Amino acid sequence: MSELRFVRMGFGADAVEYQRAWDEQRRVHAARFADEVPDTVILLEHPPVYTAGRRTEDSERPLDGTPVIDVDRGGKITWHGPGQLVGYPIQKLPRPVDVVAHVRRLEEAIIRTCAEFGLETTRVEGRSGVWVLGDPVEQRPKLGGLSLDFDPRLQDEEFDPRLNGPEYAPSNAGQRREDRKIAQIGIRVAKGVTMHGFSFNVNPDMKWFDRIIPCGIRDAGVASLTGELGRDVTIEEVLPVIEKHLRDILENAELKPRVIETASA
Repeated sequence: MSELRFVRMGFGADAVEYQRAWDEQRRVHAARFADEVPDTVILLEHPPVYTAGRRTEDSERPLDGTPVIDVDRGGKITWHGPGQLVGYPIQKLPRPVDVVAHVRRLEEAIIRTCAEFGLETTRVEGRSGVWVLGDPVEQRPKLGGLSLDFDPRLQDEEFDPRLNGPEYAPSNAGQRREDRKIAQIGIRVAKGVTMHGFSFNVNPDMKWFDRIIPCGIRDAGVASLTGELGRDVTIEEVLPVIEKHLRDILENAELKPRVIETASA
């Protein structure tokens, strides 16, 4: 069992500017690598900001030229802001690092947190993060009166949901009864120590996501805990719950190096 420290860096009126939080991550990362501090989870809110991981394409960024901070994590573009709980677990892992196992542990903590609030969430194969599943495709309402067999997001490579109004907006995926992501995960591992982490939509203004292609996914949307439960949930309510599950999962995880398969002679 490894010790886990939580740092609540700033929320609400004390929300932390992204660059300041990134600098703090790097400081704690260096200290963790040197074994000067234990594994640490930084929790906070950011003022509104778009950040783009290394795989972000130009076609996924805001059309109006809104500034985007390019960062050194995996994944694509997302939004951070008021009402979204952001967590940066800075944890030393055995090498060679099993990145997928780390991501799965973060997902599990959020899945358990959602369950405690009465919301069933899950994983979607091939797509990181935590999801609320929609209806089977054949049971979803038609878009623009068209059969879903002709959903332009899937059939037209030129289709851009950012230009096609609320009918295709990621924030309205729940009304369309589509799969929708409630928590995004993007990490980096340097010198065997993790950085970046998760963003969990508790009660943000979801329309911020409509200006981008969230996580580069065009055929699904985004969700929030408040929107799915139909009642206001605050970050203050969520903090002790997610800390409990992160502590339980990260402290008690049996950390193992990634298995490297070698070709037999």
